This record gives sequence, C-alpha cells and structure tokens, in this order.
Amino acid sequence: MSDLKKGYTTGVHATFAFKLALENYLATKKVSITTSKKMENDDLDVTKGCEIVVMISENKEDLELNPLVHEAYNIEDRVFLYAGSGVGVVTKDGLKPQKGFPAINPAPLSAITEIVTKYYFPKTLYASVGVIDGEKIAKQTANEKVGVLGGISILGSSGFVKPISSDAYLDSVKVELNVIKKSGFKKVVFTLGNSSLKKAQESYPKEQIVEIGNFIYDGFSLAFKLDLEVEIYLGVGKAVKIAQGFKNTHNRFGSVDFKEIESWTGMDLDGVVTVKRVCEIVDRDWFYKMVKDKLKQKVYEWFKKDIGVVIC
Repeated sequence: MSDLKKGYTTGVHATFAFKLALENYLATKKVSITTSKKMENDDLDVTKGCEIVVMISENKEDLELNPLVHEAYNIEDRVFLYAGSGVGVVTKDGLKPQKGFPAINPAPLSAITEIVTKYYFPKTLYASVGVIDGEKIAKQTANEKVGVLGGISILGSSGFVKPISSDAYLDSVKVELNVIKKSGFKKVVFTLGNSSLKKAQESYPKEQIVEIGNFIYDGFSLAFKLDLEVEIYLGVGKAVKIAQGFKNTHNRFGSVDFKEIESWTGMDLDGVVTVKRVCEIVDRDWFYKMVKDKLKQKVYEWFKKDIGVVIC
C-alpha cells in the first residue's frame, strides 16, 4: 500500500505567492496579483485545492480586502499586510493571531517577514492575502464559532498538512477550547454527533459547545488543562463504551462488551448485539442512570474530576 500524500499548508502557499507577487511588483512597478493553487494531497481538509491570491500595491485602495475593519500587520515598517477577500479577521481572544488582525498564523507571518527583509524597495507597500471563495469555504469550518469572520485562516507551523490527521482535529478542538476560556465561560459542553449537538443547543449557546468526535480522553484532558468544567452530551452506545473504559470510541479500538453489561444488569443477554436492544429489554431510565454513573466514575478515575453527563 502506498503512503498517503502530504500537502503543504495554506501558510506555505501564501508565503510562496507573496514572494512571487513581491518580485513581480519590484520588476514592473505595477499592482501585482499572484494566484497560488494548493497542491493535491490525501487530507480531508476543506481548504484542499483552494486558490490563494496575494495583491501588492503602493496604494491600499488597490487591494481587495475582507470588508471587516481590521489592523494590518506592520512588517519592518515596509509592508502593511491585510486580510484579503476570503481570509478571515480575528474578532475574539484565544487564537494565535491577535484580535483585530488578519487570521494569519505566526509561522507564515514570520516567513513573509523574512522575505521582506531580503528585498530593497524605497516606498511603503500594501499587501493582502486572500482566498477565492474563502468566505464560502469557511462556512464548513468552526471559524465563525471561534471568532474568525469573513473567510478561512492562513495556517501552518511545520509547513505540511498531515493526511487525515488526528493531531489536526485535536488542534482544532484546542483552539475552540482556548476561545471558550477567553470568552469567560467556565464550562465546555462536549458533543459526539449531530443528535447530541442538537440536544445540547437547546440548553447552551453554540459558542460553548465543542464536537469532539471519538476523542474522549484527549478532549477531557485538553479541557481540564484549561480548568474548564465539562458536560458531555452523547448517545447511550458511546456512553457504554466510555463506562467500559474506552478512551477513544472509534470502532477500531474495540466493541461494547455485552458480557460486562450482563454483570451490570444481572440478566442473560445471550444473542444481544446492540445497546439499543439492551434498552428495550431492561428498564430504560434505570439503565441510562447506571451507565451515566459508571461513565462519571470512569472519568473520575482518569482525571479526579467530576463531569456532567446527558445521554440522549
């Protein structure tokens, strides 16, 4: 089996496009527009294949900007870098880019700064990094919830996108948790799917809710490191797996142990292969309460923390 293909981050492509745009501007002394297509890879990120546009001019008015009022990054008092159309503006604390500035992470910003220092030009220049259809693409991300408005973020630290990376997913969860903390919430609400999300939204604002997928232990760990209280909304099947000690509820880590459920209920469950069927055989409310208690006990064993649990 061949290895999955890595791809370059939006930050790498933005840096590459900026270098080309600057060289073109210095050669022609005209407004420079450079488009960089993102390389193909095996990642599932929504930015795969997007086009990054860098514009450079002596006049800010020539740029196509995110309409939200924002500050520019002052690069060596020589280039003022703005969020172009399709790149978000940060409106909340808790993210790596500062509130009120373009959503461009420190690593690509540092790389762009290094490029600026290598070229001589006597006049102050204005530049923007944009993404074609970036505002539309951003609707498929958590950007709006964490306060990045009007487009996607220009990301990157190592320069590479890891294919279908769990690290990338947990990095996203960490960002959401940081914003929740900075927004003054004392509690985060975790959900494990669409049904639990809809249920949680009946009681909590969307800004306080984080979808953690199957990453149970990792999600709790990140939240507790920020001294956040945790309440989790989930289905009974996932709840049983956590109560049985699963730190990740994906099927590849194992299935529900029905023999253990037999020991909990004192009933013969021979031939039962779903938790849903268990709930039809036993008293549902009693079973939910027992599973909830065992889940809370398991989390306490892991972290010595109490949590709230809603089985839905």
